[in-house]
Amino acid sequence: MKRRIYYNNTDAGGVVYHTEYIKFCEQARSEVFFHNNIIFEDDGYVVKELNAKYIKPAKLGDLIEIKTNILEIKNASIKLLQEIFLEKTKIFSITIILVYIKNNKISKIPQKHLRILNELKK
Repeated sequence: MKRRIYYNNTDAGGVVYHTEYIKFCEQARSEVFFHNNIIFEDDGYVVKELNAKYIKPAKLGDLIEIKTNILEIKNASIKLLQEIFLEKTKIFSITIILVYIKNNKISKIPQKHLRILNELKK
């Protein structure tokens, strides 16, 4: 997913505020689900754990690209690597574990999701 950096993503100096990188990754993950017709009603994926690495800042007006890769799929969780690039330079990475929730309880990932996620993992 490509995205432009706007003023509301930055601090007073025009540098992207640190929490925005996590939001950009969340939006890219959501796009993967939406693009593959995974819609949530009383279920969804929530963050269990994340490890973020800030490498280099993005600034107002930059065009960034967020890449999402599935590292591991378990019965109730998915481990992802998301990286943000400015041109060809990696500026941020996050390893994130999502758990599947249904009726407010950790549950097995539905077969439909597993088929799609396994295809995306390849």
